[in-house]
Amino acid sequence: MLLGVVASCIGGLVYMRDTLSGATKPNRVTFLIWAIAPLTAAAASFSSGVTWAVLPVFISGFIPLLILIASFANKHAYWKLNAFDYICGALSLLALLLWILTKDPDIAIIFAILSDAFAVLPTLRKAWKYPETETAIAYIAALFTALTSFSEISSYSFAAVAFPTYLSIAGICLVFALYRKRIFRRV
Repeated sequence: MLLGVVASCIGGLVYMRDTLSGATKPNRVTFLIWAIAPLTAAAASFSSGVTWAVLPVFISGFIPLLILIASFANKHAYWKLNAFDYICGALSLLALLLWILTKDPDIAIIFAILSDAFAVLPTLRKAWKYPETETAIAYIAALFTALTSFSEISSYSFAAVAFPTYLSIAGICLVFALYRKRIFRRV
């Protein structure tokens, strides 16, 4: 778990550096949701008595928040949003609200996954069309972090494996979108 947190921090800081320099252009809708959802979950976990175990969740929201803030520091570090981005953002916020309101943990996990999935779609689309606007190491680190979470699972229930599985799939899709031209150029 700690190794995954360190990898996330390194990947996120590299992404933030590239954002500040204007080399990377984050989709603000994605990074807003990626900040809100985990920070909400971390606050809820912390208020219910969870301490150090909430660190990966907190970091997974805090780093996107820093990147979102960094995107305002450089006028060249901005990705122009369109209707698709706003629709995904609205659906993501709706799923986030339903996640917060539900009392059933499995249903809450499904809404949390939907919220994140709607948030990732604009960046996945951008990474596919314009891979040069992204910093791949951040997504490789996030994929690594998601995969390390499986080492901490003691019971393979839906609640334990659903979100790490989703994050792994989303990470694979993002990394593939960024490297697909290089992969297929060699084939």
